[in-house]
Amino acid sequence: MPGRIWQTTPQRSVERECQGRGRIPFAEACCRMLDGDDSDPGLIVALGGPPGQALIDRGLPPHLRYWLRVWAARGLFWAWDDLALPQLIEAGEDEHWRVREWVGKIAGRYALPRTREVLERLVHDDVPRVRTAAVRALGVLGDD
Repeated sequence: MPGRIWQTTPQRSVERECQGRGRIPFAEACCRMLDGDDSDPGLIVALGGPPGQALIDRGLPPHLRYWLRVWAARGLFWAWDDLALPQLIEAGEDEHWRVREWVGKIAGRYALPRTREVLERLVHDDVPRVRTAAVRALGVLGDD
């Protein structure tokens, strides 16, 4: 059920953005955002909803910028393309646990065998939610 503030869901917002941009350009934009690019306010709002707009309005405070990477990863969860694999693997080393958690969620959802090494590291993460996502993803991947 859509939230009262956003009037949509993240998945629907991503689908709408993919319709407007195209799936590949959307995935490329998410990759740039995962890499720290904050030059696309439309994408920030599409991925983050009202909180995304609030971050823009506040001038993207440094201590909250990790949300851009979280939202970019969430965007890839709903609109995956293999072109994002290098950024996804790199995101497994992100300083913020929410980004690392999305790595596991994406790897599991799309059964991405090339993420196995990063997932094997994430099962030892300090954050239980990251470990859980990694274990679940490895379960989807199964044995070599």
